[in-house]
Amino acid sequence: MRYLPKSPADREAMLKALGLRSVDDLFAPVPAEYRLNRDLKIPRQMAESEIMDYFRQRSRENGEGYMSFLGAGAYLHYRPVIIDSLISRGEFLTAYTPYQAEISQGTLQSIFEFQTMICELTGMEVANASMYDGSTAAAEAVMMAVRLTGRRSVVVARSLHPEYREVLATYATHQDMPLSVANFGGDGRLNLHELENSVSSETAAVLIQSPNFFGTIEDAAAVADIAHKNGALLVVSIAEAVSLGIVEPPRDAAIIAMEAQSFGVPLGFGGPYCGVIATREKFVRQMPGRLVGQTVDKQGRRGFVLTLATREQHIRREKATSNICTNQALVALMVNIFMTVYGKVGLKELAKQNLAKTAYAAGQFARHGKVLFSDAPRFNEFVVETSEDPAAINSRLLGHKIVGGLPLKKFYPELGNAALWCCTEMTTRSAIDTAVGLVAESERSVKSAKEEAEEVAR
Repeated sequence: MRYLPKSPADREAMLKALGLRSVDDLFAPVPAEYRLNRDLKIPRQMAESEIMDYFRQRSRENGEGYMSFLGAGAYLHYRPVIIDSLISRGEFLTAYTPYQAEISQGTLQSIFEFQTMICELTGMEVANASMYDGSTAAAEAVMMAVRLTGRRSVVVARSLHPEYREVLATYATHQDMPLSVANFGGDGRLNLHELENSVSSETAAVLIQSPNFFGTIEDAAAVADIAHKNGALLVVSIAEAVSLGIVEPPRDAAIIAMEAQSFGVPLGFGGPYCGVIATREKFVRQMPGRLVGQTVDKQGRRGFVLTLATREQHIRREKATSNICTNQALVALMVNIFMTVYGKVGLKELAKQNLAKTAYAAGQFARHGKVLFSDAPRFNEFVVETSEDPAAINSRLLGHKIVGGLPLKKFYPELGNAALWCCTEMTTRSAIDTAVGLVAESERSVKSAKEEAEEVAR
């Protein structure tokens, strides 16, 4: 009954109400050749205890006890246990995103606090009540810039997360919004000379990511100068929110689009995550999503209200700035709690731990492989080029319960056998040393095979 709640009596009552005698009568309009006249080929039914045991076993197969070096927009950080304790309270855990002021002061207050802390973190003046994720936030920020400037074309850095670029391209398909891509240079950062040639008087926005997909930190001020010289706006995407604990926020940007998953949101096979848009107050009327404000009632008591709502449900369709249906309120609450628990000092210390572990790992890998883009400042990701296909190295790493770096050939064919590695505060020194050891072993094996082949050729 837990999984099939309709009893035989319920089914009989439903058929009677329809004036039918059997389920076969119900499906009689469907031609016989399209009806299944046999039992489904599925395993036998299982008891609840068996089902629970089955999923526990599958869970263990999904990485229990594994150390991961994957990053690329989804980061494994420690989640304080208080997060799940608080979000599970009945005041917050709901099937809908409530925001009516008369019944949801707690939810509105948490969103207001979320917006406030995001502004403090990014150096912007106003932030919305969160969005789906970092990729859609970036696309919405670009469309916001198009509305603000009245221009259509957009220049996108090729060092932006490739999947963010795909999402943006999907958005742009029916928006009459031509996209051009500016490549990265030898240091992994946006090629400023190429950018200057790409930006024109028709450009609405320049979209970059910092730290970018390779983990290197872009020169946002220099990019902003080029954009502003041509009357365009700078939009900066931030995929790794923890970086703001130590990296200066891109204050030269007009709009910041961020993925806040690192702040207490579990990896969860890709979602749901927590997108953010933060901007200048003068641009607020074109900001998508919702904005919660603080006010006082007739008795002078503090209260919270939905100050701005710019979707079709609230205003005339032609004036809507977004078709986003809701914000990720529960997920944003996780982020809110995380920022509150860590505070300014804690977040800075967390960022330092990520930075230190990455510096150690990159230094060790450089002894045996080639670390690309090493001349640019980086945060917690770096690119390692190996002689052997990184997929083969990763296969051997799995035997040590280690998930290796992300092979980049799919997104950047010219980088060959390069992989993106990430270290967070969760990465252990022993895991780093084991991974480096296997890469060193791979390099020696390839070198030995090459020398042997050369010897045979001679």
